[in-house]
Amino acid sequence: MNSKRGAKNAPKNERFFTAKNIAYFAMLLALVIVLQLWGGSIKIGVTQLSFVLVPIVLCGMILGPVAGCLLGVIFGVIVYLQGLFGVDPFTGILISDHPVITALTCLVKGGAAGLVSGVLYNLFKNKDGLAASFIAAAAAPVVNTGLFIVGALCMSDTLSANFVDGTTVIYFLVIVCAGVNFLVELAINLIFAPAIFKLTQIIEKYIKR
Repeated sequence: MNSKRGAKNAPKNERFFTAKNIAYFAMLLALVIVLQLWGGSIKIGVTQLSFVLVPIVLCGMILGPVAGCLLGVIFGVIVYLQGLFGVDPFTGILISDHPVITALTCLVKGGAAGLVSGVLYNLFKNKDGLAASFIAAAAAPVVNTGLFIVGALCMSDTLSANFVDGTTVIYFLVIVCAGVNFLVELAINLIFAPAIFKLTQIIEKYIKR
């Protein structure tokens, strides 16, 4: 009886750092690494299918906004390292001219995607859990792509010199660069939203045991 009362009164950070929570975070982290490193090979025609935001949304929903933010930041670190070591040529060119802005863009957009998804899910889950999962799933690509565009605009000189040909930087970013990828990421997240919700329910019940 006292142990249960003590568990309820334990600080939130102590309650988060349980074996179950750490195991779930590690599993979702592994998914992010695999999907980011090898997900680029999944294509329909020339369109790359990106599933990497799905585990980030799941993390925010299951483990909370802070955990979602942390996983998103780690995702940003992976993106930056891919550019730094030549795996992602686009990011690599940005790093060569603007290493700090590129780093901030990668970290902030990923972290914010996980944070906002977790916050929105918590806000709406008691009213309608399924709707909350759709809102959280849609928020991740919106935030991720929106902050990417903002960060990239701060590096417009590099974009103009290397990528923009006969058009404007805004057109390149919104239509050519982010447009198709954003729609694909949004569709993937919304398609997986019902499954994410069901999985979240199962895992949350298991965690509370």
